[in-house]
Formats: sequence, structure tokens, C-alpha cells
Amino acid sequence: MALTSALGSVLFVLGLSGICTGFVQENCTNYKLQFERVYSVPGDMAKLNSTLVSPDVFNFTTVPYNITWYDSKTGQEMSNQTGRILVKEETLWFLNVTLDDNGEYVTIVRTPFRCYRQATKLIVDSLTGECGRPRKVDQTLMNGVADTLSCPLKDYMSKLDSYNISSSIKWYKGCEHIVDGTGKYSYRDMTTLMIQRVEPQNNGSYTCTLTFTLGGITGSVSETIDARIREVYSLVPQVREPASEIIKAEIGSSFSKRCLVFVPGVGKPFVSILWIARDKFIRNTQPSDRVYTSQTSFNIQDVPDKGAWLERLLIISELREEDFHINYTCRSYSSRGHPEGYFTLLPADPNIILPIGSVLGGVTVLFIIGVVIYYLFKVDIVLWFRRVFPVLYTNKDLDGKLYDAYVAYPQRCAVGFSKEVETFALHTLPQVLEKACGYKLFIAGRDCLPGHAVVDSVEENIQASRRLLLVYTASTFTSKRHTSSTSSNNNNHLSKNSNNNENSESKTDDSSSSMSFNGSDEVYQDTRQQLECMAAMHRALVEGSLKVVLVELEEITPAQLALFPESVRHLRKKQGAVCWWKYLRMRQRRGSWYKEERG
Repeated sequence: MALTSALGSVLFVLGLSGICTGFVQENCTNYKLQFERVYSVPGDMAKLNSTLVSPDVFNFTTVPYNITWYDSKTGQEMSNQTGRILVKEETLWFLNVTLDDNGEYVTIVRTPFRCYRQATKLIVDSLTGECGRPRKVDQTLMNGVADTLSCPLKDYMSKLDSYNISSSIKWYKGCEHIVDGTGKYSYRDMTTLMIQRVEPQNNGSYTCTLTFTLGGITGSVSETIDARIREVYSLVPQVREPASEIIKAEIGSSFSKRCLVFVPGVGKPFVSILWIARDKFIRNTQPSDRVYTSQTSFNIQDVPDKGAWLERLLIISELREEDFHINYTCRSYSSRGHPEGYFTLLPADPNIILPIGSVLGGVTVLFIIGVVIYYLFKVDIVLWFRRVFPVLYTNKDLDGKLYDAYVAYPQRCAVGFSKEVETFALHTLPQVLEKACGYKLFIAGRDCLPGHAVVDSVEENIQASRRLLLVYTASTFTSKRHTSSTSSNNNNHLSKNSNNNENSESKTDDSSSSMSFNGSDEVYQDTRQQLECMAAMHRALVEGSLKVVLVELEEITPAQLALFPESVRHLRKKQGAVCWWKYLRMRQRRGSWYKEERG
């Protein structure tokens, strides 16, 4: 093994010493003639470049090597010649090309153990006398739009940049020099000529000439482009959808998203659209596949901009967890570029609208039901609450009051008196409020002490009561002139609502019951009734020490209400009144009315 290594080193040293002057005798790996030819004309510079120094051939970064150029016609090694030849490793420069330079040139790369061979051909054409070069490169200009021509000397410029050698470039149309920024022409960069809005007269030959100094010689190299105008063209595609968006969808649902591409130009563009997911192309086009794409649709547009719309759908028949949290990319492929757009698919947010709507709807329904129940049974609720939680209410026995309510009503010989009123005050109220509900009432005519002054009786007993029930009819507070026209009619109406079995003779009883004891038709204002009303209104409205409950036994018309004392009208407007006649009319159960008075 050591002997082999030593022999290899000796062979490499001999190669470096130039002992092996020929290349025919060497058994090297032959990479034959390069496909690319180098074309030139007499007087130009030319560059031949070997591709053997490449990782595809050997590891040139770690293995030492030597490069030698040979002229295949003579078999002699190429060396530097002032003003003619310059050898720089893998590159052979001709600083002033002649017709005799036409031919093949061989590169041999030697390493300690192997050698590699490759041939490169230089073709030198004679000048024809025309401007430009005999051999031309075909390029296309799109009519009606801005387009560019690209100089084919980029590899020359890259090599010079690696030598830190500056260079300059000039463009010609035919024999005429194109100055940067004049007319429709401009130099976009060192190798690109921009033509604003190409027209048919812009066709023809364009030459780019690169000038530089190498090996002490200033020279140039040129390439000629044959520019042809095309009416059918396409520019860089524009991906309109998707546009870097986030889309949410539900697991298990079907999903589709279109890729929409606009290609400015004229005619049908040569553009392909592909969908990509997880760095893999989605090529399935059959609906039987869970994830597939549709065929590309095509549509020509003339206004507002000429071009073509291309569309291709991505379809997922059933979304699964593996389909989420990844980017789906739509990429368009054309000779002008490969623009793309993408979207990210995420799971849909939980649908909280339905449960929130259900909860709000349920709360609303419960609220409405609660309001209705409270409206219909509010008194029952209050009474039940008092029975269940008596500790929350003040003990009645500790306030010094003897009565729960003072009942004030039109008595005999008073305006608004009738037997129905007397029956209501002396029988109906005690039967329900006292016997059934356990309240204690003070009723004038029943509880008054004989010989007790009216003023003192009213004052003392109102003072001893927690509230006052003011029972009245439509004629209770009216003057004498109104009594004859209203009392009889209203009392008759009350009688009809109280007892449907009574006959028309009740009208005579109502009329006679309003008379005085001596048989006359005179009706006098009751002094006690006045005192009760005045004392009640004063305590309720001025002092605020007494709660007054208004109890209407008859329906009160606006005209009748206008004749009521102002204090009664004010209290009625402020807190309302318990309308006994409504309960009779609606034929509700009697207990509800008394519950309202209890409340």
C-alpha cells in the first residue's frame, strides 16, 4: 500500500515537471467533445472553459490536481503568448482570434491517481462585411408591450468578475449605437436591453459588445441577436387567488378552492397551473379520489386588459384532521416565471351562535313567562312570600295600631249611598278580609261607639289604622245637582253586575234607598264622609303616614272624574284604584280582588 502511494506521488511530480509532453499516450477518462461550441470572428477575444473541475468528476476541494491545455492539431501544450494566448487554470483565453485558431483544444486534468480528458471546439467565422456577427441568436419580442433582449455574454462577465476585472457593454441596432435612455431604449442592467412598447419596426439585428482588458490587451467580444416580433405573446402570470389567506372549514365537510390566474397577453398562453401540498404535486383529477383537482378552464379577455383567465379547482370531498394546518399552494409555470399563491386550511371555530341563541331564547321565554305569571298572580306571590318569610316584615303588633284597615264608604243619607255599597262594606269585606284572611277592620256604622263625637271618632280610628280603604261610586264626590242624574243609573249598573237574578224592581229599591229617613227625596252630604276623605288625603299626600287604597264600585267616566276632589284625582292618577266593577264584568273569581286589597 505504501509502495502504491509512493508511485502515485512520483507520477504526479513527473506530470507537474512536464515530462509527459504528449496527451495521446495517456490513458485518461475521456469526456469527449463538449456539446457547446464557442463561436468567434477574427479580431475578437474568445474564451474556452473546461467543465472537468467539477464535483461530478472528482472532489477538487480536497484532491490536488493540475490542468493542462493542448492543441489537438499539433499535440503541443498551450502556454501563455503575449498578446495572443492566456491560460488561467480551466479557462483558455484567445486575446486576438485569427482564422488559424479554428479547431479543437483538449483539457487534461491530472490528480495523483487518475487523469481526465475533455475537448472543446472553437469555430472562427470570416467576417461578411455586415454589421454584427455571422452567427445570430434568435430572441422574440412581444408586440404592443414592453419587452427585453438579453445579451448572451453573461458567462464572460461572470468570469471577469471572478478576476476582479471591470468591463463595459454597448448595444447596437444594426450598425447604429444605442445610447442608454434615448427613445424607447434603456439599459436595465449590464446584460439586458429594455424596449418600451414594442412595435413591428423594432425587429432586426441587435449586437451587444463587451469590452475589457485582460493580459495587458484591451479587446472585446460580441454577440448578435436576431429579434423577431410576435403578435401572440404572454407576460408574467398573475395569481389572483388564493392570496395568502386563512380559510376555516369543518371536519367532515366537503371543500373546494379555486386557483385563479390572469396572464396578460394576446392569444392562448403556454401556462400550466398545479396545486401543491406538503411539497408534493396534487395530480389526481378523478372525483373518486378524496383529494383531486379539476381540469384547467380557459377564458380570453379583451377589456379592460388583454389577457387570459385560467382557473383550476382544488376539491376535497371529505375533510380530515390531516388536511388542516398545512399550506395549499397554487403555482403557475411559464417561460416568464413561476408566481404562486397559497392558503392555509384551519378547523372552523366552534359554533357558539346556536347555543348562545338557545340560551338567550330560553332566558327570554322564561322572562316572558315570569312576567305573565307575575302579572296574573302577583298578589298570590306577595301573600305567599309574606307567609313563608314573615321575618322580613315588620311585626304588626309592635306598631301600636289596632286595625289593619279603616273602611270609609258612603253611609245612609250620604251622596253615593246604596244598599249594594252598604252590603259591600258591612258584609263582603268583613267576610273575606276578617274571617278568611284574619285582618281586623274598622267600619263606621259597625264599630263606632254610641255618643262618640264624629270628629274624634274619625281622627282616633284613622290614627289607629295601618291603611284606609276609600270605597266610592261615581256619585260619591259629586254635588247635589249631579246626584239625580248619575246616582240612580250607576247604582242600577252595579246592581246588575252583582246579581244577575234580580228583576227590574231593583231600580225602585235603589231610588228609595237614596232617600232620607223622613221619606223625602233630599240627599245630604255626609259630614263623616267629608272628614274621612279630608283626613285620609292629608295623611296620604301631605304627611305620607297613611296608605290609602281607592276602591271603585262603579265605572267612572271622564266627566264624572272631573267632579272629584283634586286630591282624590291626584291619588288615583298616582297609584291607581282597585276596580271592583272590572272584576264583576270579567266574572273572575272573587278571591282575587280581596287578595289585591290585602296586598
